[in-house]
Amino acid sequence: MSALGIIPPMIQRILRGLEITLALLILGFIAGYSNPSLTNPIEKVRAFTRQIEFDYIEWMSNAAIVKIRAASAGIPYTLEHEAQKEIVNKYLRITQNILEKEYQLAQIYADAAIADKEFASENLRAELDELYTRQIKLAPLAEAILQEQVSEVLAEIGLTIVGQPVPNVWYHSTPLPMALIVSPRERIEQIANISVNTDLTVDQQVELENNVEDRLATSTLVVNIGGVGVYPTMVMRTTDLNWMLSTIAHEWIHNYLTLRPLGFLYDETPELRTMNETTASIAGDEIGALVLERFYPERQTASFLTLSLVSAPTEHPDPRDLPRPLFDFRAQMHETRINVDAMLAEGKIEEAEAYMEERRLIFLQNGYLLRKINQAYFAFYGAYADTPGGAAGEDPVGPAVRKLREQSESLASFVKKISWMWSFEQLQKEVH
Repeated sequence: MSALGIIPPMIQRILRGLEITLALLILGFIAGYSNPSLTNPIEKVRAFTRQIEFDYIEWMSNAAIVKIRAASAGIPYTLEHEAQKEIVNKYLRITQNILEKEYQLAQIYADAAIADKEFASENLRAELDELYTRQIKLAPLAEAILQEQVSEVLAEIGLTIVGQPVPNVWYHSTPLPMALIVSPRERIEQIANISVNTDLTVDQQVELENNVEDRLATSTLVVNIGGVGVYPTMVMRTTDLNWMLSTIAHEWIHNYLTLRPLGFLYDETPELRTMNETTASIAGDEIGALVLERFYPERQTASFLTLSLVSAPTEHPDPRDLPRPLFDFRAQMHETRINVDAMLAEGKIEEAEAYMEERRLIFLQNGYLLRKINQAYFAFYGAYADTPGGAAGEDPVGPAVRKLREQSESLASFVKKISWMWSFEQLQKEVH
């Protein structure tokens, strides 16, 4: 018997988490260290973002401490299933209250008729402080429970090593950074994706976009994101448990892929990025649904604590969740992307940009609050091609990934096979 074999399972989990954390931090340091050239496209963009970039190292360090403390307390292994469920439900209720009150606070500060905003919001801010304190105490328990539930499903479907996910399922809910997406104007291609601070106002976002566009002649957009595949992973605060579980699994899949060619080469080509994101979306949705079915079956048919205005990404609505008898978001966006690609292929840049603005107004009239539709919009959202249509247009990568999933005997075999690919050509040879 090895020395590891006599260590209690709880301590094994902590040690493995520390091991993977260290490995990924070293990997991130090596990958990120360079003597940047002023001719590098990303460094040109960073000239505008360095002072407002999100500090992932500090965030990961703080989140890892939270995870280690929760693991050392033995949560959730000492709790019965019903007690676990009540903790998760209570956490979601507190999160709903926080999101509602934060929205009310934003309304006060946006109301020009309120002269003394600090006085007007005094009671509201006091309530928020109390809620934040309660959430800070409860979050590690709720997150540990959800992590363990996702881990159990991963073990059942065969995506673990000796029953243990590698890396551990570690996530932390938090206000997320925003991402500045940059694309050339003459084609749709993500040439930069830079995380910026969470508290940028809309005016500051627009100013940043305009500065980069004016100086670098590019298409830019600051987008909201739902999660980040750092370690522990970041997951947006939400009251939608179904979405949360899918996102926890989605971001864990990114960690899984990072230790294999598909994830390690994420930024090498647009095709690999789309393969990666589409794989994570497909797997995340399937795993999230399995966790919901096993541990929260009552939520499969009931809507619970919905707060769509402030708890879901506003620039990427799911039309299946919205009443839309006549306007199909995905079909309309698919049509828009196809027409834009055709115009850009003919060199009609100004015409394509005018067309995208016309289309944005149509989306706006139908209830979709899109601040911009441009090349950067499609460069970002087009990589998520887990369902037909939408911003991906006629890009063949998404359909090929979906085809591989269809012809795979299981989700695990699909993820394992595609994780060892390092080119779109390999994927094309596999599907038939």
